[in-house]
Amino acid sequence: MLTVRFDKLGLAPGELFLDAGAGFGRHAYEAARLGAHVVALDRADDEVVTTRNTFAAMAAAGEITTHSFVACLRGDTTGLPFADATFDRVVTSEVLEHIDADNAAMAELHRVLKPGGVLAATVPTWLPEKINWMLSDEYHAPKSPGGHVRIYSATELKAKLRTAGFEIVGQHHAHALHSPYWWLKCAVGPSNNDHRVVAAYRRFLEWDIVNRPRGMKVVERVLSPVLGKSYVVYARRGEPIGASR
Repeated sequence: MLTVRFDKLGLAPGELFLDAGAGFGRHAYEAARLGAHVVALDRADDEVVTTRNTFAAMAAAGEITTHSFVACLRGDTTGLPFADATFDRVVTSEVLEHIDADNAAMAELHRVLKPGGVLAATVPTWLPEKINWMLSDEYHAPKSPGGHVRIYSATELKAKLRTAGFEIVGQHHAHALHSPYWWLKCAVGPSNNDHRVVAAYRRFLEWDIVNRPRGMKVVERVLSPVLGKSYVVYARRGEPIGASR
């Protein structure tokens, strides 16, 4: 299930792609399928190991070439272990809301992009996220270790990206059908995965992801601008505000 639209990202075969905060690698895998040279980075050891193993399995099955996978490593978005202007395209999906020093992370993402390179940054949408926070303190920090530390408005995210030196080139919302699922989870307790209503809705989402029925695609497209769980911004590297010329 992808949040970023790769046609908007403009990724081309052979380009160097960074998934910063890759989790279990969903965007990294798609970039590899499209012929990019992929680096995946995450702070969690188990996710790094799982993603690396999945890349190996994809290569063994002939789903990607061995050249598509460059590295999968543990690291921090606020201090990326890469030289300036390394990557053609960067994705950071559902990461910035977890980071106290989000301005530092955006500055690092700008630094490692090549001039003219494009970043896709996704965060939880303000309204669905606000409802989650209201329903349960266990959903977010400080009660949830490593949980969300802020709720972004679209204006705030775009302003911070511009300050870091990005030019906003596109935006959209995604995953409207996922917002009610998280409202249900927060209402009964985020860790209560066995609640019958939560479990039933999860089965529905899994069915939708696997089958992608045409009618549900229409529903998703209509509802996402209002209820989309994720807000996605596409931004091109420029010069940071205040940078010397």
